[in-house]
Amino acid sequence: MAAIVKRGNKYSVVFNYTDENGVTRQKWESPVSTKKEAQKRKNEIEHELATGTFIAPSAKKVRDFLVEFVEMYGLRKWGLSMYTSNTGLIRNYINPILGDVNVQDVDARVVDKFISTLQKTKAVECNGRKPKTEFVTPCTIEKIIKLMRCAFERAVRWGMVGKNPFIGATLPKREQRKRAIWDAQTIRKALDACEDDRLFLAIHLAFACSLRFGEICGLTWDCLDISDAAIMNENAYLKVEKVLARVDESAVKALGENDIFFTFPAIVAGSAKTRLVLKKPKTESSIRKVWIPATLAKLLRGWKESQEKAKAYLGDSYYDYNLVLTLDNGRPCEDRVIGNAFNRLKKNADLPDVVFHSLRHSSTTYKLKLNKGDIKATQGDTGHAQPDMVTEVYAHILDEDRKVNAQRFEAGFYARTDLRGMEQAFRLENAPQQGLEVAQLLVQLQQNPALLNLLNSLLNANAS
Repeated sequence: MAAIVKRGNKYSVVFNYTDENGVTRQKWESPVSTKKEAQKRKNEIEHELATGTFIAPSAKKVRDFLVEFVEMYGLRKWGLSMYTSNTGLIRNYINPILGDVNVQDVDARVVDKFISTLQKTKAVECNGRKPKTEFVTPCTIEKIIKLMRCAFERAVRWGMVGKNPFIGATLPKREQRKRAIWDAQTIRKALDACEDDRLFLAIHLAFACSLRFGEICGLTWDCLDISDAAIMNENAYLKVEKVLARVDESAVKALGENDIFFTFPAIVAGSAKTRLVLKKPKTESSIRKVWIPATLAKLLRGWKESQEKAKAYLGDSYYDYNLVLTLDNGRPCEDRVIGNAFNRLKKNADLPDVVFHSLRHSSTTYKLKLNKGDIKATQGDTGHAQPDMVTEVYAHILDEDRKVNAQRFEAGFYARTDLRGMEQAFRLENAPQQGLEVAQLLVQLQQNPALLNLLNSLLNANAS
């Protein structure tokens, strides 16, 4: 049972409880201003004690709880990239602000204050890359709150707190910018101007096959069928089964190497914090088969022939990992190599400024046009888990298509409608004043066939 004790002008609720070690302890809650408030709290505590829903007070800090959360949840649920990302968010932004706060003291007010603090927090350098903005972006804050919402769901499940304070948190307004993309004409212009054979092939794979950066760089020859029979039967294809990625050593030590197919030897031996690997794609839906246009299949054949010549020329100096897209010596080609070449191409050819990943968006848009909005077929190529990712993120409508809509409407509707009266009125309205009588005469002749016949007779008589 609980009791109400008056302390000066305020009231405290006092009760006994059993802690997690089975020891009976006494708890004095913070005083409240009125006896009515204290009575309400007393009733709540007695109900929780009677029904077994009472959560014993705990002094566990957020940082200690998150260590347990990562060990008991993250190691089972996260992949290598997600582990690195989430532990980085905890280390750089969550622990410095909330780490020393008791888990049970985190309520809606603390969450709102946490978000406000994040908005004024300097962005941290990650993996040697300087942040693009001075302060933490709304996008990063959204990821942090999503992570904490997941963590506190575990806290509720484990009986540490009664409810999740991160549910319904008000996030900073995030400006939704439409990703700029290239249309097919611009991509043709880019390919015409491209003098880098490696970039040339990468653009084709991104646009024709809707591949991501890591999927292009992790593609191996055993995952392609570009044989004569396949090309002749329009059945050339590639399979996305692995991606090239640079992963954190700490993530590999924590999660193991189950998702890693192959680890590339480091160029310089030493205590590197990362390693370059071929690993499983990020989701099951990313593992897919994509059919290749015949032209691209032939282009890949030519690329393979040039690789074989390089192998023969370099001999033991060539590193043969069976990769499609490689450096000149056969070593894997990381995204920064293609990215730098892509930036040079944009500058030299005076092309619109887009990121390389936008070619995948262009691909999805173009395919939606060709297949007249077949979202499932397009989703199969892109490897998205849900169809709405295609409709919400990638279904860009270009101005040229909107013009086609107007042209089709004209041909399909107005061409079959008798609008001669509207056309005549339009001509009269826009006719010059000095030619008004002539315009009116033409209208009368069109409306009165007998008058037109009479005029023809007169003209024929004069001609005779």
